[in-house]
Amino acid sequence: MTAKLIKGTEIRDEILKEIEAGVKDIKEKHGVVPGLVTILVGENPASISYVTAKIKTAKALGFNEIQDNQSPDMTTEELLVLIDKYNKDDAINGILVQLPLPKGVDEKKVLNAIDPDKDVDGFHPINVGRLMIGGPEVKFPPCTPAGIQEMIVRSGIETSGAEVVVVGRSNIVGKPIANMMLQKADGANATVTIVHTRTKDLAAHCKRADILIVAAGVPGLVKPEWIKPGACVIDVGVNRVGEKISEKTGKKIALLKGDVDFDEAKEIAGYITPVPGGVGPMTITMLMKNTLNSLKFKLGLM
Repeated sequence: MTAKLIKGTEIRDEILKEIEAGVKDIKEKHGVVPGLVTILVGENPASISYVTAKIKTAKALGFNEIQDNQSPDMTTEELLVLIDKYNKDDAINGILVQLPLPKGVDEKKVLNAIDPDKDVDGFHPINVGRLMIGGPEVKFPPCTPAGIQEMIVRSGIETSGAEVVVVGRSNIVGKPIANMMLQKADGANATVTIVHTRTKDLAAHCKRADILIVAAGVPGLVKPEWIKPGACVIDVGVNRVGEKISEKTGKKIALLKGDVDFDEAKEIAGYITPVPGGVGPMTITMLMKNTLNSLKFKLGLM
């Protein structure tokens, strides 16, 4: 039996409608809208593309979106001054510094300078600590893990008591999603194991999983025989493995492959995310949700 696809595009659209309604409600009752500033240092093509998508989404939702483009030779000190300016701006609820930063800019200093109550990416050590504590302490869960949890919950997959195996230990995906899934909360309460490329008998751990979350960045790492029949498989990997010709435009586009062998895995799993069109669309969506929530926290609505 072929697995049911968990389509990030459909869940994204559902959440964006909820955010848009929330923005309209706050505007009508309080006369304000969420303010988001995106700081782009340099001209990295991938960063420009990603920032453009964020700007488009924020404006479509009715946010006050500010795009602050800076020269690639900007110093760490100059960037810190700019961040301080937005930290003090009451109209700004979310500050996003697009990564990667140019060589010579101290990324750690920059991220740590953002006001934790405006850190809608959830990367500040204080927000990492809040996530670890869980419950009402959590303000801004990292966007990709938050999107993964939403996909699982909105697909009707039971998490309480489930065996969750996370393949990958990054600070952006692996560690936070593992922490989120073990919390004493709705959409969590799972028994969680984190594994990685150095784990002994990786296959045996994966085979135990009721929910298998793969974020290793290794194309085709998880083999079909590693998957428990009927399991939910969330493939976070987006790996460029070549190019292909688009049927719509006739132009060359990147050929993407996940960390799971999708074609065979879908015949074993109960639920599975495609690549592309799975986890990817959720990241910007959750960034927008965090920004709206930042305004709600400020207004005392959360």
